[in-house]
Amino acid sequence: MSTLLTTVRLRGERGVRAEEPTLPTAAAPGAANGERSIYDCRNATNLARAVLVRSEGDAPTGDVVVNRAYDGLGDTRQYYRDVHARNSIDGAGLPLDGYVHRGRRYNNAFWDGRQMVFGDGDGEVFTDFTASLDVIAHELTHGVTEFTAALEYRNQSGALNESISDVFGSLVKQWKAGQTADQADWLIGTEVFTPGIEADALRSMKAPGTAYDNELLGKDPQPGHMDDYVQLPDTEEGDNGGVHINSGIPNRAFYLAASGIGGRSWEAPGAIWYAALLASGAQDDFATFAATTVAQAATLYGESSSEQAAVREAWAGVGITVGAAAGPTSTSTPRSVDAVAALTSAGVAAAVPSGEPVVGGLAPVVDPRDTVLAALTAEVAALSARLDQVIERLSR
Repeated sequence: MSTLLTTVRLRGERGVRAEEPTLPTAAAPGAANGERSIYDCRNATNLARAVLVRSEGDAPTGDVVVNRAYDGLGDTRQYYRDVHARNSIDGAGLPLDGYVHRGRRYNNAFWDGRQMVFGDGDGEVFTDFTASLDVIAHELTHGVTEFTAALEYRNQSGALNESISDVFGSLVKQWKAGQTADQADWLIGTEVFTPGIEADALRSMKAPGTAYDNELLGKDPQPGHMDDYVQLPDTEEGDNGGVHINSGIPNRAFYLAASGIGGRSWEAPGAIWYAALLASGAQDDFATFAATTVAQAATLYGESSSEQAAVREAWAGVGITVGAAAGPTSTSTPRSVDAVAALTSAGVAAAVPSGEPVVGGLAPVVDPRDTVLAALTAEVAALSARLDQVIERLSR
């Protein structure tokens, strides 16, 4: 209930910020290169009252969570700087603020449009969320997407938004470890589950649908091919058209491209995907993005190059054909997955804001017969509305 209520509020805040006009970044003196600041919420939820505990260049503290957040922000910043010549999230040195120990037993980590926020987990299902570098990089990459393609968080453009974060989350992890494509595990969030939970990760880019399968969480619902594309309504109850589910399709396409090209995935494959992100529009779907990656591969490595061929074959491997002249087409007709369709008809809400890898990745596997959760979700919405009214009265 606490996590659901919080995510409802965060979605509203993020939506308002997304509608605000984008202004040039005005970096403060000494804060033009993504300088880091880590704040301790001390288990409270009001970020404004958090205490600054570590700034850029400070020595490590005695709190491992603070240090992991600091290092994770730094590693992601350094990756984008060294590999893609990008200065912080917005490309103009946006300072990186991280907030740790948010709330009590809070099962999430998220980018809220301005800063990174980390929960400690409940210690039963999830551990501290600073433990996973690819989760940190995933969330910060939502910021990169926000300042570039601004992919709408709905249907296929929303699933692309999620996939882009998984792609670069995985690349940051591989870059940090110095792994080649064949050495990487291609798993997202392997560290966030407690030892008592039988699950490999939140998602698998290599084999979508295999990250977890247990009695508590159910089975990973992600498809890896357009044959299994999940048709969901563009509503909160439908996960905004299945953004956390269908992202498995472009995820696998990137894995296939990286494996086909070989070597270090952040080099040619990462360069192609990054260039495609910069060249994409807010409403691009899978087929459009596929065509953009093929075009960018030609721009970077030459028409008919081995890199371009690998990218084209990768998309074909997930059911999307990019022709030499005719453009992209899907080789199959998307169909609904019965269990997920039943979940939607039962009114169960996947109540998560954009960019939240944990709740968003797992909520759709809730037993569709569990109508109790649907009732709780409705109650959360009512509580949120009442809370908004109270806050409005207090602010007068």
